[in-house]
Amino acid sequence: MKIENIAAIILAAGKGTRMKSIKTNKSVVPLGNKQMILHTVDRLNQLSISPVIVVVGFARESVIEVLGNRVIYADQQKRLGTAHALSCGLKNLPENIKTVLVLGGDDSAFYTKEIIENLIKTHKQEKSALSFLTINIGNPKGLGRVVRNIDGNVIGIVEDKDATKEQKLVSEINPGCYVFEVRFLKKYLKKVKKSLVSGEYYLTSLIDIAINNKEKLTAVPGGKIFWRGVNTREELKEAEKLFLNIK
Repeated sequence: MKIENIAAIILAAGKGTRMKSIKTNKSVVPLGNKQMILHTVDRLNQLSISPVIVVVGFARESVIEVLGNRVIYADQQKRLGTAHALSCGLKNLPENIKTVLVLGGDDSAFYTKEIIENLIKTHKQEKSALSFLTINIGNPKGLGRVVRNIDGNVIGIVEDKDATKEQKLVSEINPGCYVFEVRFLKKYLKKVKKSLVSGEYYLTSLIDIAINNKEKLTAVPGGKIFWRGVNTREELKEAEKLFLNIK
């Protein structure tokens, strides 16, 4: 598959408080034989996705030390959530780019070339404004749930912090891997509202915005893949076991 006019934005500004790291961004913690975010950048290079923009904030120097001049950096001086981070990254997006792949720096090492290619291919075939990956996992605690209606259509994403007891039972989750049309982001990103629970601006709000404004939305199932978000040292150990198992 030839990928053209698509850039990538990796969100890697978070502090990762539960990792108890003072001087190192959690995205540069080693996973397997190299740092998590380096796995992601190498994968994007294999797919010839360019440019790659990395949004940095907490311990930015540790990220820059790992990636050097391979990427473009964007600063998120105030950590106000994923939607705010994306807005920081968009400022460095070249004018000719029409489509952008958005990933997290602390979990995207698990995405294979085929998964990313299929997400982009489906997005293009469906002529969507927004597409996102969904996966099913046994323990979805702490993760955004995919909410569907009785017909199976996506009607929203709810963050774990905001989920009801019933929604917490859903096993289909949003791992935070998106493809957006840039024109959609320019029109709607500024309309994302702050969560009353966390005080953050969520990227997942754009799914609700797309639905409410009748923009084309596509959920792309990734099936049951080896995947682990890394927010604690315990989760890092689990991620290491999973990662080594698929290598």
